[in-house]
Amino acid sequence: MSANTPDSELMELLDRIAAREQAALKLLYDRTASRLYGLALRIVGNKEWAEDVLQDSFLGIWRSAGTYRDSLSPPLAWMGMLVRSRALDFLRRRRAERLHLNVPIDDVEELLQDREAQSPMQWVEASEQAAVLHQCLQKLEQPQRQVVSLAYLRDLSHSELASHLKLPLGTVKTWVRRSLEQLRKCMARHV
Repeated sequence: MSANTPDSELMELLDRIAAREQAALKLLYDRTASRLYGLALRIVGNKEWAEDVLQDSFLGIWRSAGTYRDSLSPPLAWMGMLVRSRALDFLRRRRAERLHLNVPIDDVEELLQDREAQSPMQWVEASEQAAVLHQCLQKLEQPQRQVVSLAYLRDLSHSELASHLKLPLGTVKTWVRRSLEQLRKCMARHV
């Protein structure tokens, strides 16, 4: 997507997609796929997985374009949150597969009912909180932001982070603790 693509053009495409215009979905894909793919790749860390996440995300955009509200977030931020959510869901599924979790069918049905019970307002609030969190993360120094992101997006322990980043364990623990404190303060100002 070129940096010159105005939000209004993306909003118009989302409106057309909400009206089930397939050509609009193709145009939106052409304008945004590379950036959204990059986001998915940063989260899942694998090209094939990122492609799957991107495809699933555009199906989600097709299905939920009518729920987009420009008063709540810019269109690319909304799509980015959708990609992020799908990527994290993908990683959770992969992790569950690795752990060979066997959940009884009754429990799965309960989980699905809980998820469906969320009201649109709860989804809006979650979206707003995610936008604030993104802003607060941007205020962290890049190394601290990287440590926090890896810790939570990839579910890495302190020792795994230290090994991955080739940093002393104490440094990693300090960065995580200080970064989380900064995030708490930043988030508290926006609540």
